[in-house]
Amino acid sequence: VIENNQDLDESLWQGAAEMGWLGTVIPEEYGGAGFGHLEQVLVCEELGRALAPIPYTSSSIVVEALLAVGNADQKSSFLPGFADGSTIGTVAIAEGKGVTRADTLTTTYENGTLNGSKVAMPDGAAANCALVVARDADGVSLAMVDLNGAGVTKTRTDSIDPGRPSAQVSFQNAPAQLIGEQGQGWTVLQNVLDRGAVIGAFEQLGSAQRAFDITREYILDRYAFGRQIGSFQAIKHRMAEMYAALELARSNCFYGAWALSNSAPELAVAAPSARISASDAFDLCSQEMIQMHGGVGFTWEFDCHMFYRRAKQLGHAIGTASEWREKLVDRLIEQEQTNAA
Repeated sequence: VIENNQDLDESLWQGAAEMGWLGTVIPEEYGGAGFGHLEQVLVCEELGRALAPIPYTSSSIVVEALLAVGNADQKSSFLPGFADGSTIGTVAIAEGKGVTRADTLTTTYENGTLNGSKVAMPDGAAANCALVVARDADGVSLAMVDLNGAGVTKTRTDSIDPGRPSAQVSFQNAPAQLIGEQGQGWTVLQNVLDRGAVIGAFEQLGSAQRAFDITREYILDRYAFGRQIGSFQAIKHRMAEMYAALELARSNCFYGAWALSNSAPELAVAAPSARISASDAFDLCSQEMIQMHGGVGFTWEFDCHMFYRRAKQLGHAIGTASEWREKLVDRLIEQEQTNAA
């Protein structure tokens, strides 16, 4: 994918569809496997471990929105395509003006059409449809748009991870379908992002674990001054910090998976906790991976830089760890106030 400057590994994507991975949580009546989120997050973890160059998480977030608020016709129309891999989705939120909020949106949805622009759509280069967050007369709504349709101009953008290229898009009276109730999009979006945060956290967890494993193998195989570099106390300390971060992330991720699979109210806290800890663990493991490999760590001949690139790409896909920390703090304060009342 990287060497050929492709947007997607087509054979891997179709293979994932044939094995039912893409339709893990999609009901059988819509062509899916009809499993649950616990099965889905395990698939996502393994995809992360392999640094798979496919938009699994991004597409899954759009599926979550359709399952949550899509009507019967929309589910029948869109979900089979997601299950068989012919439809690839992404979320279009950012507009390049800092953190996107409901009151700063400039993209508009009116009379079934979209106008405006979005940037940094995760996996946008491979996607052929997008769930767009737009302002309307009643507030904020979510609209599904065909990225290859009339009134849409999509441009591939270079990203730090060439295996998961993003895109920017502009709309000029582009036909779109309203997903959910008009004016209720911002509330729905927060719930959908919470669900996507847990799914994405498992991809980060799998990648972080693989970075740790590769690093451990290297420090036990590499000798300096007549001994394994892994025997040096400074290296042991740093490996211990990586291990601790991984175990903390794993605990938070599975708590999030439980909340997600049961649609539990705890998801409001569990989702950002999983997202934050998984982002931190992947950042740490990818950075230490490069450092402990020494001079070869940042060369193209070794895979270390690919883990670092993926860590940065995933860490910004649906909001940075800092943004999720703010969400977590706000929600904990809100809970305290509710309990006190």
